[in-house]
Amino acid sequence: MAYILCIETSTTNCSVALVNDKEVVVSKEDYDTKYSHAERLHQFINIVVNEAGIAFRDLDAISVSKGPGSYTGLRIGVSTAKGLCYGLNIPLISVDTLHSLALQVKAKEGFVVPMIDARRMEVYSAIFSNTYKQLRSTEAEVLTEASYETYLQKNKVYFIGNGVAKFAEINKHKNAEFISDKLPSAIEMATVSYTKFLEKDFENVSYFEPYYLKDFVTG
Repeated sequence: MAYILCIETSTTNCSVALVNDKEVVVSKEDYDTKYSHAERLHQFINIVVNEAGIAFRDLDAISVSKGPGSYTGLRIGVSTAKGLCYGLNIPLISVDTLHSLALQVKAKEGFVVPMIDARRMEVYSAIFSNTYKQLRSTEAEVLTEASYETYLQKNKVYFIGNGVAKFAEINKHKNAEFISDKLPSAIEMATVSYTKFLEKDFENVSYFEPYYLKDFVTG
């Protein structure tokens, strides 16, 4: 049995989940349109630990969404995670934000493209198969009408995240499925975090930094 506290702050969703092995025990999140992490993150952490009926000393690891995403949001989440790891003397796990966002799509075929808004016509994105194998690395890209044309010609492509709306405005391909009302969540971090815990795939708490992708992208 391993209790892992998962923290997701890469977008406006302040999200915390307590995982027992790979099962979510308690979660708390706030799909707000503004960044409330500084005010609510520690409150949410206390809530999920208390509702689970455990103490902080019972935690076996802290897992944090590493980015890309909001510079400010990631900084708050990672700083909090590192502080807990130091104080409790437990390991730190990082989870790729776009990977966990892609996990919200359940598709029998095709491709999954998680998109996080990077302002103007730019997004942070990656490409995954329907079984979540990463097919293209994470990039900061400026969207055009021809973006993802190669994949759209092959099969259905599911676009998910807060960067999707801007692409839906310029691309009307019949194979494009747009899921615009979803944000990265700590809930989808559960399975990845537990797998990394079993493999002892931990970060160096002293030197770990968020994956900003672009410097000083404020939220």
